[in-house]
Amino acid sequence: MTPQGTESEQIADVYTLDLQVFGDDRGRFSEMFRDAWFPQRPWKQTQVNRSHSVANTLRGLHYHHKQADYWHCLAGTLRVGLYDLRSWSPTYGASQTIDVSGEDFTGVFIPPGIAHGFYSVTDLTLIYVVDNYYDGADELGVAWNDPALGLDWQIPGTPILSERDMANPLLSALPQNQLPVQGK
Repeated sequence: MTPQGTESEQIADVYTLDLQVFGDDRGRFSEMFRDAWFPQRPWKQTQVNRSHSVANTLRGLHYHHKQADYWHCLAGTLRVGLYDLRSWSPTYGASQTIDVSGEDFTGVFIPPGIAHGFYSVTDLTLIYVVDNYYDGADELGVAWNDPALGLDWQIPGTPILSERDMANPLLSALPQNQLPVQGK
């Protein structure tokens, strides 16, 4: 099974994958992940994570130098926010939001150097695969609500944030040595 992958028109190397779904009167089946589907390979050290968020939670924006993410929403609805921090990218400085639902059978591939986060429109469960084990030194952030990012989250009111995400700096305050570097 090979899903139909579509590269983002706003941000290079970000892909949404419409997974093939097979169903009958018993329910539905879909293969969620294969390393061969992704432009960044091989996925040597894979970690799979499961995240639950209550409605009105915002997680992010986070970015990594050495880790790609692949997200698949199992239940609920989330709004993904993306911002290209890669100075060498043809889409450097571009932003995008993507709505994903557990009913969609859609995956989102996010390469290193892309600031990413999500807003839980509803209670939700998210599965995400990463291509490296968690490394706190490679878990960086930028303020989700920085106007310089141009992200239209469409959030009614104030979202629930972690203390860490509340402390993320504005884009203009990111230290140069923390920005993505090509080939790193």
